[in-house]
Amino acid sequence: MARRPWQHCVLVIDWKELIYTAVAMLKPSRSGRIDPTRMTLFILAVFLVPIVARAALFAVSDGPISWRDADWSSVGRLPPAKTHPEARVLVLSGRTGGWKGVFSVHSWIVLKKKNATTWTRYDVVGWGHPVRRNGWPPDGRWYGNPPVLVADLSGERAERLIPRITEAVRRYPYRKAGDYRLWPGPNSNTFVATVLRAVPEFKATIPPNAIGRDFRPLPYFGASDSGTGFEINLWGLFGVKLAWVEGFEVNLLGFVVGIDLRRPALKLPGFGRIGIDEVLSDTAKAQVR
Repeated sequence: MARRPWQHCVLVIDWKELIYTAVAMLKPSRSGRIDPTRMTLFILAVFLVPIVARAALFAVSDGPISWRDADWSSVGRLPPAKTHPEARVLVLSGRTGGWKGVFSVHSWIVLKKKNATTWTRYDVVGWGHPVRRNGWPPDGRWYGNPPVLVADLSGERAERLIPRITEAVRRYPYRKAGDYRLWPGPNSNTFVATVLRAVPEFKATIPPNAIGRDFRPLPYFGASDSGTGFEINLWGLFGVKLAWVEGFEVNLLGFVVGIDLRRPALKLPGFGRIGIDEVLSDTAKAQVR
């Protein structure tokens, strides 16, 4: 069920050449105007080329054929709750299975109150009643893919935020059977993003290829999820963000292109972040990945 290492893939992507080509498309004509045709091609290239490249990588991978074949076990890096007395909250994500994995990741929340003897994991899924508690190990693989740590908070700050997080989980508006919608949401990533919006002090954002994270039932203009900037959002189908935590992002039909200056990285559809890891804690980096 292990996927082939990247160096064994037959696809080679010259990202530098792609960037030069994209910039050339935006070069103004002698009249000083940008050709609308070039602009259209630029937009299509920026959003579609990464998806095509990710699909090619998926085609040569050795991932599980169905959820029954996938490994959902713990990666064994999160310590037993009994040996970790501090309160802690983690946000994790793992690439989804099948064709969905070309486009998106699945995100979830793990928390533990101070001196609690067990971890609690919250997910949303697309069958039955969407909100699940402890359906899988807290640091379990998702469709055989190891979890990636997105954010980590521990100690007194985590203890203060946990009641608000659990209340946001309880009040999640799309918790009834049939509420789940794969695209543009509400889905598993909508759930995590909604919880993070309820606790902007966490100052976290889930991966740009977490399709559904930007879903909102109505047009929105206001603070970004982290509260460190602003966003314009039309039902999660189109939007722009400019914030310290989120960076600069453009959302087109749920696919995100952008740049992160805080932890330098490009954000591309299908691939998510390409750059410095988003992990926020050195301790967590050693324990979860």
